[in-house]
Amino acid sequence: MADVSIFADESGEQGFQSNYYALTLVFHDQSDPVIPVFTAYEQLLRNAGLPDIPMHASPLLNGHDDYQRLGISQRKRLLAYFMSTLRKLPAQYVTLIYRKADYATLDQLGTRIKRDIVNIVFDHLTLFQSFDAIKVYYDGGQSLITQAIHGAVEYALSKQAIVYRKGSPTDYRLAQIADLICTIELTALKYENHEQTATDERFFGPLGNFRKNFLKKVRKHQLTAQ
Repeated sequence: MADVSIFADESGEQGFQSNYYALTLVFHDQSDPVIPVFTAYEQLLRNAGLPDIPMHASPLLNGHDDYQRLGISQRKRLLAYFMSTLRKLPAQYVTLIYRKADYATLDQLGTRIKRDIVNIVFDHLTLFQSFDAIKVYYDGGQSLITQAIHGAVEYALSKQAIVYRKGSPTDYRLAQIADLICTIELTALKYENHEQTATDERFFGPLGNFRKNFLKKVRKHQLTAQ
């Protein structure tokens, strides 16, 4: 049986306090193993004497939560090691980013997200229909995303082929990958619009360095048009 996983992660709260709302979907053909890649990553951390903290990009950049006891040099190394792991993964992604000011209500934003996911599935329908099961992993943190994903994949694909699972980043490395990609793509938009923060520049450097060392490497995994 051939199965494909879809790991979802969002950036931005459901209200209108932040400027943007971003959603990343990471696709993985489960017949292509990822465990050896993550095993090597864990060994890399042990060799470097670094803690194996589930990747959560925003707290890492800001030194919050599990990262609050780590210095900036340690956090930069954790980011670098996880980036090097991403480069080796047999996974692809798409990221959708929305400026919240373009939508009067959350319902309008949710409708747009659902439509965009449907279009992604239809653009790659042959690929998705080649799998026996579509396994969607999301931690259920925001109802806006839960409703959009469920509505979109059930509209575009056979309901009998869809399986939903709780996809906590604590339990799934690919959910952590989705988190990192979502942050990198959102940061790219911030640089493009000259909205990057001091923290962004501290970790990623000026725009040229960010593009070379982060964005270019991430975008090698973008889901390409068929």
